[in-house]
Amino acid sequence: MPTAPNAKAAVDLNRSAVARYIQLASLFRRRIDAGEWAVDQQIPTVDELAAECGVARATIRQALDMLESERLIERYRAKGTFVRQRRRPLWCEVATDLSGLLAPREHAVIEVLSDARRQQASDVPHPIGTLAPAYRRLRRRHSRQGAPFLIATLHIDERLSGRVSKKDLESKTALRLVSDIPGVTIKDARQTLTIGTADVETSEQLDVPLNAPIAIVHRSVVDRSDCLVFFGEGLYRGDMVRIDMKLK
Repeated sequence: MPTAPNAKAAVDLNRSAVARYIQLASLFRRRIDAGEWAVDQQIPTVDELAAECGVARATIRQALDMLESERLIERYRAKGTFVRQRRRPLWCEVATDLSGLLAPREHAVIEVLSDARRQQASDVPHPIGTLAPAYRRLRRRHSRQGAPFLIATLHIDERLSGRVSKKDLESKTALRLVSDIPGVTIKDARQTLTIGTADVETSEQLDVPLNAPIAIVHRSVVDRSDCLVFFGEGLYRGDMVRIDMKLK
């Protein structure tokens, strides 16, 4: 059982504005994911963790409450706390080339959360192309095996929206959706990825703790007439995303 004090943990906690118990919950999840705390193994006591991390016992209990609510650990009176299971290795690959972005996402279920018509463009992520007169704004949630992994906001040239079917909206990735619109030829496409944390709305929709890490992906598409026919934002669960790059 790992019980050795770790002064660095306390220092790192003090450097962040995120609540200490949330930081500790993330630390403890990583220990489970890495096998440092193995399934069926008893983890250190609250007193031992409090001494190791340099925090109050109540803070440790809050962190463990989060893991217990996620069914990662189980507490037994007079016996201690044991690892119940590891998180499911449910990866979502964020492709780094156009062909990968057009590929279907197997076994994904797409739910349309909102659909607004004739919206003006705002917060365009990339300085390419000319704006369409108006956009259709959609917000979608992608899930696999019942677990949400992506919240996506799409802006599609309003003039093209009549060529997009309900089935398309519930089955195709954003770039595939745009590329399959009759008459649209992609001239240029950009993608930017940054790392952030989940706000209240995102944590609820992705079923992750507040301030949990998320990957934020912005995409833009210009057609052969140099019109910005699509731009959007994707918020991916940080524990379910993977980026593979081929280095040349």
